[in-house]
Amino acid sequence: MNRYVRIFTLVPAFVVCFVSCSSRHYSVQSVDYQRVTIDSQFDATPDSETEAFLAPFKIKVDSLMSPVVGRLACDMVSDRPESKLSNLLADILIWAGKNFDEKPVVSVYNMGGIRASLSKGDVTIGDVNDVAPFENKLCFMTMKGSQLITLFEQIAYRGGEGVNHGVKAVISKDKKLISLKINGEDVNPDAEYRIATIDYLADGNDGMTAFKSGTNRKMLTDKSNNLRYIIMDFFRENMKEGREVDADVEGRITIE
Repeated sequence: MNRYVRIFTLVPAFVVCFVSCSSRHYSVQSVDYQRVTIDSQFDATPDSETEAFLAPFKIKVDSLMSPVVGRLACDMVSDRPESKLSNLLADILIWAGKNFDEKPVVSVYNMGGIRASLSKGDVTIGDVNDVAPFENKLCFMTMKGSQLITLFEQIAYRGGEGVNHGVKAVISKDKKLISLKINGEDVNPDAEYRIATIDYLADGNDGMTAFKSGTNRKMLTDKSNNLRYIIMDFFRENMKEGREVDADVEGRITIE
């Protein structure tokens, strides 16, 4: 994935700063920039001095990031309305409930929080850190069916988010929620549903303000509950049992 660096060149508006005691006011007249693609083209002419300077730090970072936590059965990327990687991460939130005496029936993992893809084969600590680089924590809450429908209306408007196995949401091409089922049944507006998500979304961010109506919240604040560690634990458990981690696109969110 290409990364971009924006280089800003300010027109010399601040050439003179407080040189005299007279009171003068300066303001930026214009801003110019260009995008520079940072990719393999720079590998053709490596800077030996920079490489030598970074070498001891690279050894340290590699020693921390290279341990393998599991294996992946196929390449995974995130995409709307549904994808293998977003499905996997949402399912991991459901899986994690057992460690906190929770049995959520719905989980939501935002696409914007998935910052990298995963490749088939060994998955390292560094790979998981790339996918989940933030300090987000797992949390649980209860939502009434009517609130859950509102949440999925917001998810539909966004074109889809990561949701767990058992969810069946149909949205229209103009991003309206057409139907919503949980484990094969229509959502009952008066029933209560236990939800797993991340603290960032629980605060109503990423356009999913319905989360703020959730009650009976269990906010896990300890560092050990950071999502990256929970994801690593999921991979480690599967590796210990001799399984490769897999996921598929199965129609959790569809567009009609």
